[in-house]
Amino acid sequence: FLAGDLVPDGATPVAQAYRVARIGSRQHSNQQLAQNLGPLPLLRDPGTAWEYSRATDVLGAVLEVIEGQPLGAVLQRLILEPLGMDDTGFSVPEAQQHRLAEPLAKDPTTGTAVNLIDVSRPPAFESGGGGLVSTAGDYARFLQLMLGGGEREGVRLVSRATLAFMTADHLGSIPVAGDILPPGHGFGLGVSVRRETGLAARPGSAGQYGWSGLGGTVFFVDPAEDLFAVLLTQAPGLLNHWIELYPALVYAAL
Repeated sequence: FLAGDLVPDGATPVAQAYRVARIGSRQHSNQQLAQNLGPLPLLRDPGTAWEYSRATDVLGAVLEVIEGQPLGAVLQRLILEPLGMDDTGFSVPEAQQHRLAEPLAKDPTTGTAVNLIDVSRPPAFESGGGGLVSTAGDYARFLQLMLGGGEREGVRLVSRATLAFMTADHLGSIPVAGDILPPGHGFGLGVSVRRETGLAARPGSAGQYGWSGLGGTVFFVDPAEDLFAVLLTQAPGLLNHWIELYPALVYAAL
């Protein structure tokens, strides 16, 4: 569900080391990713700043070791099958590929080529941080589970206390590098978390959480309003536009 450009920007030694190690290559397994990341230097000293990273990918590699299965099989057994998410996975079966929403060949604004991952065949890299392909219906099932405190239609996958911990801000006073989080927001375990109703230009409630995907997907859950919203597009060049516009349209309808 989640994706991002997780190679450090710029010409810093760390960024160069990431490129040389081909961090994020879809030709690598999770084990290879973890092995390649291990020797690399940190971008910042621990506790000095928060920056979006490959941390969730490393968790995917850890899950494979604990469960003794590829990550896709683990997700299928623990999450996708119990929730009836039959159209979600790291690739689309050949018989279903006619349903795949493809992006425009070129970004209509910039004219640059649009290159997204190939989901027509199973990848070597089943990323913990991105790469799943899904449908609006399947995604809604997952978000119903989140809004329901870890339970959907009698199926409980996570305790209320664990979910509350996941969706709480864990940054506190640690500064955020760059502009990936708007004002008034922190970060939980895999999602941005709104600390205050104000400060950010986009509407929302304190306690709202969500994230976006590189291909042009946006979701958020607002427990205070008892709602969730998901937008699935194949337009990576418009992602920042949708991140601002979509919540405004949702909250304007309340």
